[in-house]
Amino acid sequence: MNTFLEMEPDFVAGYAAARNMKVWTVGPVSLYHQNRAVTLATRGKTAACVDAEDCLRWLDGKEPGSVIYVSFGSIAQANAKQAVELGLGLEASGHAFVWAVRDADAYDDTARAFLCELEARVVGRGLVVSGWAPQVLVLSHPAVGGFVTHCGWNSTLEAVAAGLPVVTWPHFADQFLNEKMAVEVLGIGVSVGVKEPLMYGRAAEKEIVVGRDVVEEAVRSVMGDAEERRRRARALAGKARAAMREGGSSRANLLDLVERFKGTGAAARGATVCDAKIVL
Repeated sequence: MNTFLEMEPDFVAGYAAARNMKVWTVGPVSLYHQNRAVTLATRGKTAACVDAEDCLRWLDGKEPGSVIYVSFGSIAQANAKQAVELGLGLEASGHAFVWAVRDADAYDDTARAFLCELEARVVGRGLVVSGWAPQVLVLSHPAVGGFVTHCGWNSTLEAVAAGLPVVTWPHFADQFLNEKMAVEVLGIGVSVGVKEPLMYGRAAEKEIVVGRDVVEEAVRSVMGDAEERRRRARALAGKARAAMREGGSSRANLLDLVERFKGTGAAARGATVCDAKIVL
């Protein structure tokens, strides 16, 4: 599992007991690449993207913890009306931001014109990226202080590993459970209040839109004086890194996983691939 024991020990134990199988927690997997800038820069990369160095140079000019990063992952796409409300909310928040818009070319002329106008109005304070941004590098940059996320599990773990509080905006499937984890269990998230799943891919015309005022309030809450939330996020990041180091739980589990599935190791223990569930 792409998680670490110290973050959710009761859930790991409960899952192992319910399934009656061995569970190895080997995450956060993004931390395996912390010393490999090339792999970090290309994580999730698609053909339409901004150069990683451009993003990082822009962030280099910002104060520590002053920028919020916004991304809904590689599948979810806000409809045109939602994109406008999101952009206006980010602008009204007064905070610097990097906003990765997955498929801006799919929007109508009005929405595309809005994005261009927004960029002009917030030049120097906001960076609108069409297609892709180097997410792990952005989240780990000292200038970034929060993350507006769709609560995909990879993104959730990447936020935890970076020690960032999150604005939670789930779209479908497990993202609503991941939001509950971030907000109610870990105490590092602020919800925008979405309760119903969106359509897969491009959103339906009748979908409920999160208003600009809600976006503004959530961003200000995460980026403002919420020191307890930030303290929890930093503490989790420390535990995540400890889990990956020599003697840490995730490192030990990964080594055990390798030994378990070596030919001689599996035979010695009477184990087969069917004895375990591996989810990364």
